[in-house]
Amino acid sequence: MAPTQTISVLTAVHAPGAHYLPDAYKSLLAQELPPGWAWEWIVQEDGESTDVEPHVPDDARVSFGQGRSGRAAMARMLGLARARGEIVKVLDADDQLPPGTLARDIDTLQRRPDIGWATSRVLDLLPDGSTVGFEGDPPEGELARGSVLEYWQTHDFRAPVHPATLAVRRDLLLALGGWMALPASEDTGLLLALSAVSTGWFHAETGLFYRKWPGQVTSDAAHTAPAEREARMTVIQARAAALAATNWSYSPAAGG
Repeated sequence: MAPTQTISVLTAVHAPGAHYLPDAYKSLLAQELPPGWAWEWIVQEDGESTDVEPHVPDDARVSFGQGRSGRAAMARMLGLARARGEIVKVLDADDQLPPGTLARDIDTLQRRPDIGWATSRVLDLLPDGSTVGFEGDPPEGELARGSVLEYWQTHDFRAPVHPATLAVRRDLLLALGGWMALPASEDTGLLLALSAVSTGWFHAETGLFYRKWPGQVTSDAAHTAPAEREARMTVIQARAAALAATNWSYSPAAGG
């Protein structure tokens, strides 16, 4: 049966991390999707160099674009213009999806029309190829509207689930304006906005290998600089609180 539904895997990439794209692609090839589904890979360079495209696979399911440099949030938003899927899945260029990840996301969002987004357990992928997990994940299942935001507010601005694992309904993503225009934590900003207006889901099975390497953005000293971090957390919280205060609740079954 020809695929009739699409999950758009969206990847922002900058030149230093482009050499990891083939590993991300291999992890996509290992995904087995439910009948009637297909994936497309939207790769968007944050910049206009000649260093990224040589690492992009020659595959009709892969779309490559470039744009002015503006960090990951802007690259993702430019890439979103080419996404055709009703579900958008984030995959950073240096990370990998374990087998079964996309199928679980699709199954949850199909089976539960009241769920707007899904996240998964994460394992850090170390330079030697080993992985490290962490305690404290929530149990498998529903994440009530507002629960992630509440946890974040009471745990030093740390979320109980990882925003790099998000799979989200495209219309909800667009309704919230996508990723925040921040130099970092833009995916956390989206996660908290999603939590403010919709119910989510957590998969206890590992859904991401999160690569740790010296060139990743989160290893930059500026990422933890107190003044910038405080500004990021302040505006992330203000946006989520303002959304919650509207009492608007996203309902896919009712058309949003």
